[in-house]
Amino acid sequence: MLINTSIISDIKGIINTSRDKAIHAVDTERVLMYWNIGFRIFEEEQQGKDRADYGTQLIKTISEQLQPEFGSGFSYRQLNWYRQFYRTFPIVSALRTQLSWTHYKLLLGIDNPDKREFYIAESIKNNWSARQLERQIDSSLFERLLLSNDKEAVLAVAKGEQQPSAAKQIIKDPMYLEFLGLKREAAYYEKELEGAIITHLQDFLLELGNGFSFVARQKRIHLDGDDFYIDLVFYNRLLQCFVLIDLKTQKLTHADVGQMQMYVNYYDRIEKLPAENPTIGILLCARKNDAVVKFTLPENNKNIIASRYQLYLPTEQQLIEEMKKEMEDR
Repeated sequence: MLINTSIISDIKGIINTSRDKAIHAVDTERVLMYWNIGFRIFEEEQQGKDRADYGTQLIKTISEQLQPEFGSGFSYRQLNWYRQFYRTFPIVSALRTQLSWTHYKLLLGIDNPDKREFYIAESIKNNWSARQLERQIDSSLFERLLLSNDKEAVLAVAKGEQQPSAAKQIIKDPMYLEFLGLKREAAYYEKELEGAIITHLQDFLLELGNGFSFVARQKRIHLDGDDFYIDLVFYNRLLQCFVLIDLKTQKLTHADVGQMQMYVNYYDRIEKLPAENPTIGILLCARKNDAVVKFTLPENNKNIIASRYQLYLPTEQQLIEEMKKEMEDR
């Protein structure tokens, strides 16, 4: 019997959509259940607030009663999570249905309310999975953006209260590229770095930040018989401009900065539409000398940025030292 083959794909689509909705509905109910359990524990805990150990004993007793029937999700440790969940997010109507319990568990590890609010807003806006949220927290996204912005600006952009108006509001320095799988002590060519980025393009777009889409690699520019190649070209819909990236595995030189200036000028004069904003150039390098960048470019330069990349996530101490250094340079 001959049938319209599209019916199979249509039904598969219906099944997958319904499954996704069902999973999301279950996850939403799970979040509400944990919140309500946390609320009930906290409420009961207040009845015995005069006893220092009442809360601990209460949770132990509840766990002993529930765990045999309902499983490990009601262990002493998990019930503590639920209590902390309520105490951190005491308004049930403020819970976001876009976030799963795994998202919320990651957020509970953040003490700073502004920082936590930033990650909530970014998770929802960018539809981050729990794995992507964990990676952004581990890579200190909030702190890295604060290195070049004030806290209010970072939060305003994250919440959608303010649109980014300059490259430095969304470009990170340094960028962490641990997902490329390149060994930090190994020598490699720029072509290898570029190839690894293309292989892991989705992760690289996540590290670049909001609004980026891939346009081209090794974009050829032909000028009076000479050919030049821009490593990577992106477009940012928030800034409404092209973003050119040149990769440098060695220390940045003034010649590299001058070449990027040429690429930016070419795009501004040839590729950019009248309604679009000026092109941004990013020199993504292993090492940089900020003074070289500063004195190679005009004083009012806002569109060419040198950003270091690192092949591993920072330790807390490294991040503290980075922030101290940034403060001293200001």
